[in-house]
This record gives sequence, C-alpha cells and structure tokens, in this order.
Amino acid sequence: MDESAGPDPGLSGPDPGLYGPGSVTWQCHGDPVMWIAGVRALYLQALHPRAVRGVMENSSAFSGENGGGDAWGRLLRTADFVGTITYGTTEAAERAGARVRKIHTLLSATDPATGTRFRVDEPELLLWIHCAQIDSFLHILRRSGIPLTPAQADRYVAENRVNARLVGLDPSGVPGDTAALAAYFERIRPELAAGPDAHAVDAFLSAPPIHPLLVPGRNLVWRPFAGLAYATLPGWAHQLYGRPAPAPRSVTRRLRLTGSLLRSIPAGLRWQLPPGHILKAMRRMGPGSRPAPYTLRTSAAILDRPGRA
Repeated sequence: MDESAGPDPGLSGPDPGLYGPGSVTWQCHGDPVMWIAGVRALYLQALHPRAVRGVMENSSAFSGENGGGDAWGRLLRTADFVGTITYGTTEAAERAGARVRKIHTLLSATDPATGTRFRVDEPELLLWIHCAQIDSFLHILRRSGIPLTPAQADRYVAENRVNARLVGLDPSGVPGDTAALAAYFERIRPELAAGPDAHAVDAFLSAPPIHPLLVPGRNLVWRPFAGLAYATLPGWAHQLYGRPAPAPRSVTRRLRLTGSLLRSIPAGLRWQLPPGHILKAMRRMGPGSRPAPYTLRTSAAILDRPGRA
C-alpha cells in the first residue's frame, strides 16, 4: 500500500491520523532523544550551500539579528510540525502541510555560487531537507538504544514519505528504505560543502547568544547537548566542517547514557510540555495508543508485515 496515503475514510472510530499507533513512527517520535536528532539534522542540513542560503536569507534563525536569532523558534516549530503530522488528526496534519507549502512558495534566495535567484521549494532542496531529517531521526533513535530491526528501520523510512508529500514532494521520488536513503547521500555528497553559512550555523549551535547571566547554564547544559548531536554526524560531515571526528564508540556510549537519562524522566511528565500532541492523541485514540518504542521488540513480527502507515 502507498505509505503516502492517509487513513481509509471508510473506517469507523477515532481518526488515527496519517501514521497511527501501528506505525514505527508513532511509537518512536515520542522518545526524548528526538531533540538531539533535531539538532543533528540542523548541522547536517547546513552542509547544502543552497538549502542553508535559503534559510539565511529568509530567517534570522542563525544570524543573531532580532536579539539572539530565532534558532530556538525554528527548532520548536519543526518539533511542532513533526508532532502534528505524527500524532494529530488527518485534518490537522494536512492543514500543517498546506501551511508549510504556502510559506515556501513565497520565498526565494540567491545561489551563493552563481548569484542567480532560486525558489526554496525546489524539489532537490526539499528532498535534501527531508532526507537529512529522516536520516538524523533514525540514526539517533537506533544509536541511542531503540531496538529497531532492519525491517522496522526500512518501514520507518517508508512511512515518512508521508512527511515528504506534505512539504510538496512526490513520494515516489523519495527514498523508501534505508538502502535508498544511503544511496541518496552517496549521490548528493559532491554537492555538499561547509561554506560561511554552514559555519554560522555551527557557531550559533555551539554557543547561542543569550543573556550574560545565563551563560554558565548554557555552557553546562546546552554545549554538551549540542556537542553530542554534532559528534553523531558521519565522518565525511566532520571533514567538511574541518574538525576531526570523535571516536565512534565513545560517541555511542555517551548517546546511550544520555538517552537512558532522558528516558528516566516519566513520559507523562515530558508529554505535559506544550503543545501536548501525544497526550491529545492518547485521549483521542485510547490508552492503547501510548507510544512506547521498546514495545517494538516484542511486536516486530506484526510491524514488519506490509501494512498501512
């Protein structure tokens, strides 16, 4: 079945949205390591010169303008979008996608290499942003200890062609499994570089400007957090940024320890933070819809079968 399709309108009962509790995505996107994955995605996305230029020209996210920039707002808006399309109703997800597509149609930027103008909703740019995000989400989930089988990982990539459709891509041209995702990165790597825009993103994420009184807290909490997200990048990305890659085993240990610490915070408490997509979904779908990625180990035989995302 086409993973980009929504739920069957003929089905009765509460609306599961575009993914539903039977999907790998539903079970995993409530995990707290997704915040680390989101920061990793920003580091990775910044390595496409045209894609990051589109951000720089149309947002103050990493420029330091308007105070400290709007990187926090951008990260929160992305998290809200992912939460809406994962746990929201079909109507809410489609509405969120339409809003993103409309915004993108209004934006353009200047190619840093040629000086020509380009639209930020060019399919190749949308595809890069999508693949960098999905690769980061899946990489951090698995490396932090979420027990996804290879088939479940493939299913996760396929399910998230829903995400690609909502931002304006044709799902048939989007990687549908981990092998296709890896092949995409091999194909795109010659186009990647760490130019001034990428280094601006790197500098901002390493030490975002904040009130002087909050600097000790930033250095104690944020810098190790962002540093861990950066450390999980592939070796070729470290080379582009110009810094040596840390030892992979050490990074994995740190990520697993951080994941364990974050998961020790009761889920019910974490999910109270606004906008509360997961709690709203559980009220709509019932307690059996509670996301719990570690249940995937026991339900692998069910989730690995073909089915609706």
